[in-house]
Amino acid sequence: MWTFIQDQVLGMKWLNVLIGNLLTSLGLDITGKIGGSIQFFIYDMIKITVLLCTLIFIISYIQSYFPPERTKKILGRFHGIGANILAALLGTVTPFCSCSSIPLFIGFTSAGLPLGVTFSFLISSPMVDLGSLVLLMSIFGAKVAIVYVVLGLVIAVAGGTLIEKLHLENQVEEFIRNAKQMEIPQEELTVKDRLAYAAEQVAGTFKKVFLYILIGVGIGAFIHNWIPENLIVRFLGKGNPFGVILATVAGVPMYADIFGCIPIAEALLAKGAKLGVVLSFMMGVTTLSLPSMIMLKKAVKSKLLGVFVVICTVGIIIVGYFFNLIQHMLV
Repeated sequence: MWTFIQDQVLGMKWLNVLIGNLLTSLGLDITGKIGGSIQFFIYDMIKITVLLCTLIFIISYIQSYFPPERTKKILGRFHGIGANILAALLGTVTPFCSCSSIPLFIGFTSAGLPLGVTFSFLISSPMVDLGSLVLLMSIFGAKVAIVYVVLGLVIAVAGGTLIEKLHLENQVEEFIRNAKQMEIPQEELTVKDRLAYAAEQVAGTFKKVFLYILIGVGIGAFIHNWIPENLIVRFLGKGNPFGVILATVAGVPMYADIFGCIPIAEALLAKGAKLGVVLSFMMGVTTLSLPSMIMLKKAVKSKLLGVFVVICTVGIIIVGYFFNLIQHMLV
């Protein structure tokens, strides 16, 4: 039953077969490079769009119970590592990319929440949202998805705790530290209001990420059908001990969320890239993208930004090598 859910419901393998049959009936050879690329592109676009809209709707409905003011109050009741764990968990039901998370991080910091707690949230939010769990299940299976999310939360909690221990509060820009907070009463939303909010989030998020999904699927189709397998194996396979580091660094200049990364990751894995290399690339893109670092630089000083980047990079690389080590147990 679980295999059916993973392959046919989440992975939509039936859709791939349907598209293949349709293209074949139109005279395209789906075993060739052009036909295979078209099949991959159409299948992944439809699959990711359906999953994207469904997941955003569900997660946004859940998120409607955790507006920023309420989240601040919840986090304010906890202290120590418990607060870091809770912040990391709350990060799983917030926006899908780091650029969307940074305004919330600024709000939490200016509200007086401990710096380490806000960084646990900032690391967790783009890296291990609930969408990543379902999408990873659809591609890599439940074992990989669960281990990925657990290790992502570990990075978030450990990173936030370390930043807290370093006492870098003076590295936050003055305008954030001295911001005055206003208590805004939270109206209780009806089910209809929450459904309307979720629908608005679907439309707004889809408009923002559609271009990146398009680019990601296009790159994935190119890798899947045009890049020689031996080339991928040479640079990102088990023969290259630096594959994880290369993949992590390669993800930094990009800007995409989990939905844009999935088709690239899927194609790389199919071509022989190691699992840890693929997941390190995804983590690098979603957590350390250059645009999000530029945004974060407006809120924190260079020293704190550098510490954040080093912690995330080291954590991602360790996770990547760990996945490479246990790949035979998961895939």
